[in-house]
Amino acid sequence: MKQEYGASQIQVLEGLEAVRKRPGMYIGSTGPRGLHHLVYEIVDNSIDEALQGYCSKIYVGINDDGSITVKDDGRGIPVEIHPKTGKSTLETVLTVLHAGGKFGGGGYKVSGGLHGVGVSVVNALSEWLVAEVYRDGKIYKQTYAKGVTTSALEPVGESTHTGTIITFMPDATIFDEIEFKYETLEYRLRELAFLNKGIKIVFEDKRHENPKKKEFHYTGGLVEYVKYLNKNRTGIHEDIVYIDKKVKDCVVELAMQYTDGYTENIYSFANNINTHEGGTHLSGFKAALTKTINDYARRNKLIKDSEPNLVGEDIREGLTAVVSVKLPEPQFEGQTKTKLGNTIMRSIVDGVTVEELGAFLEENPTTARIIVDKGLRAQRAREAAKRARELTRRKSVLESTSLPGKLADCAEKDPAKSEIFLVEGDSAGGSAKQGRDRHTQAILPLRGKILNVEKSRLDKILSSDEIKNMITAYGCGVGNDFDLEKLRYHKIVIMTDADVDGAHIRTLLLTFFFRYMRPLIEEGYVYIAQPPLYKVKKQKKEYYVYSDAQLNSLLDEIGRQGVELQRYKGLGEMNAEQLWDTTMNPETRTLLQVSIDDAVVADQVFSMLMGDKVAPRKEFIEANATYVRNLDV
Repeated sequence: MKQEYGASQIQVLEGLEAVRKRPGMYIGSTGPRGLHHLVYEIVDNSIDEALQGYCSKIYVGINDDGSITVKDDGRGIPVEIHPKTGKSTLETVLTVLHAGGKFGGGGYKVSGGLHGVGVSVVNALSEWLVAEVYRDGKIYKQTYAKGVTTSALEPVGESTHTGTIITFMPDATIFDEIEFKYETLEYRLRELAFLNKGIKIVFEDKRHENPKKKEFHYTGGLVEYVKYLNKNRTGIHEDIVYIDKKVKDCVVELAMQYTDGYTENIYSFANNINTHEGGTHLSGFKAALTKTINDYARRNKLIKDSEPNLVGEDIREGLTAVVSVKLPEPQFEGQTKTKLGNTIMRSIVDGVTVEELGAFLEENPTTARIIVDKGLRAQRAREAAKRARELTRRKSVLESTSLPGKLADCAEKDPAKSEIFLVEGDSAGGSAKQGRDRHTQAILPLRGKILNVEKSRLDKILSSDEIKNMITAYGCGVGNDFDLEKLRYHKIVIMTDADVDGAHIRTLLLTFFFRYMRPLIEEGYVYIAQPPLYKVKKQKKEYYVYSDAQLNSLLDEIGRQGVELQRYKGLGEMNAEQLWDTTMNPETRTLLQVSIDDAVVADQVFSMLMGDKVAPRKEFIEANATYVRNLDV
């Protein structure tokens, strides 16, 4: 029987005052991430309706004025007077913090965290917000500005439909910039459609002359998600393992497929929230996966009695998996809600995986054999990598002989004050060594292009001298031995030529960091140097410019007559003093910090750019050719 959803299900906990004063406490930041978070909060309310079986279609639109509209066909937010506040329930939900149907009033069994916080926070941080509710045969409307009610709730029409429409404009005095990014919203809405099979999400961007409109509707749920994640990879078995089981009030859904790659890609969700840091559900899955595959291999004599079991990393090599759980009253560790803490989910996911995956392996012996063989190959490579890794380990800070010979180290021993430049080529390396600040800046020249780690196992990667030199210089190990505390430099600066080869080397380095030293990027330690593209000389004055637009602006300012123009193709064309002035001097240089906004997107980009499949790379090049700058011809 479907539960009643009315005023008595809405719980009121406290008032709204602090949101506008400290928005970061509620949405994380006032930058792009916080801005987009406003949309997610409204959409999550619609998704929560869908989880209860009341909503099948959600529309999200970026309007031509930059505002957002979210529309669903759920039950509609209740409009009757709330017994505690004396206001309508709609106004209570929109103007009182911690008012919502997710706090134990029986309105929702499962919801995405405490999203009753969300809609009132969105209202508080919006220049204006309009709420329309289709309910009880009528259409109700109410308006707000910066969290304050600006009109009475009143019926404005009649309708047989039900649902809620929220349209809002974020407050420009709160946010750094009001510019919704199509790709960011598209990614999250697609993800939500994968995680909630059957729901239809329509996304439209009306801001430009050619509006974009997409529809996300996946009846296969996580099976289609895994296919999507593996579109740039090659699966080694056709059938995708799929489990969907309800235990008590919890639902465990997971899908997995092995590829011919070497990195593991497991994504976990709890009530549609991406649990980046994992948690009990992910621990349960990993433990069950290791146990089940080892048990199967032993039973079928694929691992001999005298041989050791496969370890977790062997079994997860090349695995793409999505683990999604839905549970009442999730406990998320930390404010960011990225780690699930409910201990019961470990045993629930473990039990479901052991039972269902075990049955799958027994029923599909060919696929089971492929999976076990993949693990056995990974085990052999792991042993070889372990031996190779021993050679790259730095014995101690005092034994300077253990550092690579090409490294010109800095005198400073405090990692927070030390930086290392990875410089392409020996000539540029020579200029950098002469021009640097020897106290804080270390230089490591790289000869040519490093190995493409996307196509290689760790044992082969560790046989590359250039990669070994980097690992040894950093001092923090690699892969499972990685220890961020031992990192010797808190700025790792990639300094390559401003040409196609330089861009390729930069991508190879970033791929290595992302796959085997990801915390370097996550903690903000990786940077890209911005050497100038041109030197402009007029009379006795010299100018360095870093883009074509900057060049044109400068020439407009100083005049185009009598100008000497030098286009730098390589760092080696600059002498030590020029390199210091333009690219290395902390007072005058420009560094781009590398960040990962979303690991799934980054993973797909690296797989597409650096993997074996040509077709997705060709599509990407065709789609993005118009954005290319500084292409050498």
